Amino acid sequence: MKTPAFTGTSTAIVTPFRNGTVDYKRLAELIDFQIAGGVQAITICGTTGECSTQSLEEHVVTVDFCVKHVNGRVKVIAGTGSNDTLAAQFLSQEAEKSGADILMLVTPYYNKTTQLGLIRHFNFVADRVDIPIILYNVPSRTGMSFTSETYKELSKHPNINGVKEASGSFKLIGTTLASCGDDFFVWSGNDEDIVPLMSIGGKGAISVISNIIPAEITEMTRLCLEGDFARASEIHLKYLDLMDTLFIEVNPIPVKAAMNLMGMDVGDPRMPLVEMAPENLEKLRKSMAAVGLC
Repeated sequence: MKTPAFTGTSTAIVTPFRNGTVDYKRLAELIDFQIAGGVQAITICGTTGECSTQSLEEHVVTVDFCVKHVNGRVKVIAGTGSNDTLAAQFLSQEAEKSGADILMLVTPYYNKTTQLGLIRHFNFVADRVDIPIILYNVPSRTGMSFTSETYKELSKHPNINGVKEASGSFKLIGTTLASCGDDFFVWSGNDEDIVPLMSIGGKGAISVISNIIPAEITEMTRLCLEGDFARASEIHLKYLDLMDTLFIEVNPIPVKAAMNLMGMDVGDPRMPLVEMAPENLEKLRKSMAAVGLC
């Protein structure tokens, strides 16, 4: 029997860029804002952090900076996945050296693989680190998904703790929870799925919207963990339209725009991602105004 690597809310934090490089001063401020909001963990260099446009060197330095600035106040989850197994190994070992508490590895994208390939890929990395690994299933971006049978097989590895599930498939999530029990845990990777997923046994969320409302999402996951789904649902329904609008264009374009509207000055996304279309920015502004955010 395992224990969850974390419970509650982890923010998949954006990476602020300035003049082509990471704005570490602003990143420190964003981390402090999250910790003040009560989150249980910071996820650095994930999809929302635009890790796919970071060099290996910049990626390693960004994770190291986050770990040092957090300084043990909350857990740090380092995104270290790759479609190259050796690159995933390298990033994972470097994150562990920096002091990250947890690793998060996405399924291989573009080249993809078979279910057997997934098992070998993740076990290969897990054999070479000594901290927990959260898998990341996001087929809309990678073009492939785990099966519950593969989750069951991977759950046998002591370092593989569970998965950030962004497939939207509650059949997959349910069969996985039923078959794996306390050997494998699930966190929501879609904000609109947090409450329903936690109602069937999920342990929390790795969230995008918590970049702008960390206290509210932390409260929502706390209520779910305590079994108070009525009050958690009130928060869920209040912000449901905004959760949806934050994905009106490719993440993290909208959430960065929202943060800029709130005065957080996180800069623009890195190309090939670009600024929001004016009509979508107006929709985002209206959704934010509806919940008093701008």
